Amino acid sequence: MKAIVILLDTLNRHMLDIYNKQTWVNTPNINRLAEKSFIFDNHWAGSLPCMPARRDMLTGRLDFLERGWGGLEPFDITLTNCLKENNIFSHIVTDHYHYFSTGGENYCQSFNTWDFHRGQEGDPWVSNVHQADPPKEYIGRFLEQNEKNRSKLEEETTYPGPKTMQAACQWLQDNEKADNYFLMVEAFDPHEPFVTPDHYLDQYDDSYQGPRFDWPKYAKVNESEEAIDHIQKRYAATLTMIDHWLGKLLDEMDRQDIWDDTLVIFTTDHGLLLGEHNWTGKNIMHAYNEVAHLPLMIHVPEVEAHGTHIDSITQNIDIMPTILEYFQLSIPESVQGNSLLGLCKNNQEKVRDYAIYGMFGMTVNLTDGDYTYLRAPNHEDNHPCYVYTAMPTTFRGYHDSENRENIEMGRFLTHTSYPVYKFPYSKKGKPFVMAKNILESYLFDIRADYQQKHTIDDSQLKNKYQQILIEVMNQYDAPIEQYLRLGLRNPEGSGEYDTT
Repeated sequence: MKAIVILLDTLNRHMLDIYNKQTWVNTPNINRLAEKSFIFDNHWAGSLPCMPARRDMLTGRLDFLERGWGGLEPFDITLTNCLKENNIFSHIVTDHYHYFSTGGENYCQSFNTWDFHRGQEGDPWVSNVHQADPPKEYIGRFLEQNEKNRSKLEEETTYPGPKTMQAACQWLQDNEKADNYFLMVEAFDPHEPFVTPDHYLDQYDDSYQGPRFDWPKYAKVNESEEAIDHIQKRYAATLTMIDHWLGKLLDEMDRQDIWDDTLVIFTTDHGLLLGEHNWTGKNIMHAYNEVAHLPLMIHVPEVEAHGTHIDSITQNIDIMPTILEYFQLSIPESVQGNSLLGLCKNNQEKVRDYAIYGMFGMTVNLTDGDYTYLRAPNHEDNHPCYVYTAMPTTFRGYHDSENRENIEMGRFLTHTSYPVYKFPYSKKGKPFVMAKNILESYLFDIRADYQQKHTIDDSQLKNKYQQILIEVMNQYDAPIEQYLRLGLRNPEGSGEYDTT
C-alpha cells in the first residue's frame, strides 16, 4: 500500500477545467489525473495561509482558532509520526522555502527523509553581497533576493517547480517496487511571483507592453485593466508550466503501474485574488471563495471513479484521517477531520454539515455549501485575541508583545496538557491594523451568487448563521476570546452579543 499527496500552492479552483468548463487556462495533466479520481466540489480551506494550512493537513486539526503561522507544536500528533510508528516510510520533496524559514519548524523534519529545491521567491539561496538592482520599470512587488534567485534560472529544468517534479520522479524510480510508503510532492508554483519561460505565456496571447508586472501586491487594485489582464495570464502561464511537469510525474506513475495500490490526493492550501472583488493577493481582506474554496481530487485504488463529482462538504483537515484509514491505522482522538474514503466508496453521504475556515485573528467564516457567512471582528481593536503556542515563532520572526509582562504560560488548551505561551495579539483601544479591511460581516447565497457580489441583508437569516457559527466554533474548541472579539455570545452564555 502506498499514498501520494500532490500539493500545488495557490491553486485557483475557478481556473480549472474540472470545476469551470468556461475556463481559458490550459491544465491537461490536472484533467488527466481527474479522469482517475473523485472530484470534490465542496472542498474548503481550514486555516489560512501556507503554514497554518499545512498544520491542518498533518494534524487533522484546525490551527487558526488558536494561532496562526508557525511550526509544528511539540504536542501535535501528526500523520508522519503515526506512519513512522507503524513502519510506513514517509518522504517529502518540495521547493516551498517557508518550511526552512523561521516559523516553519518541524514539518519536513517529521518525515523520514526530505528533499528541498532552492530558489523560490525570497528563499535566501543565491548569495551575492552585491545589490541586485530592480528593473528600470516595474509595478507590484520587487524583492532583491528574488531577483538574485531568478538570475540563476536558465533552462526550464532549472526552475524550482520543475526540479521538484523531476526529483519526485527520481524518488519513485529509486524506490520502484517498494511498498508501505507515503510521498508528499509539493510545488510552490503557481504561487507568486509568476516567473515562467516565455513559451508558456505565449499560449495566452499576452499583448501587455507595460512595466514588468509578475508579482502583485496584497492590496486594492490600482493597476490598469491591461495590467490585471496580464497578471492573470502570468498566473495561468505559471500554472500551465507546473501542470506540464506534473505530467512527468503522472508518466512515471503510469510506467510503474502503481494506480492499483496507491492512494493519490491532489489539492492546494489556498487560492489568490487576481483582481476579483477589486483586490489582489490574500490575507488582508475577506476570505472570499477565490481564496477559500479549494480543488480536491482523490484516486482510490480499486474503486472506479472516472471523474465522479462528490458534493459533500470537506476540508483540508480530512487529509490526515483519510490516509490513516487507507493504511488501516487508527485515527487519534485529537483529530477533528474525517476520512473521506466512505464518500468515495459510496457508503457515506457526508462527513460534516458545515465547514469553518479563516486566518488567525481575522474573520471566522462558515459555509454549508449554500451560503457563506463571513464574521468580522466586532471592534476596530479586535480585542481580545491571544496566540497559544509552545513554539513562539511566526512568519520569519518571533511572537512578541509591547508589554512582555502580559505574556503568560499555562495549560490553556483543552486538547493537550502541554503548557503553552499565551501571547496578546491585540490591545484594547488600539486599532488592529491587519483587520482594517474586514470590519463588516457578510452573508452570501453562493448557489445564486457564487462570486459573492451581493450581500444578503436578511436579519433572520444572518441570525441563523450566527448561531450556527457559535455552535461550530464550540465543536472545534475555540478559545473563549474568539467569541468575544467577534461579538458573539459564547456557549456558556457570557460575552458580548451583537447581530450587526
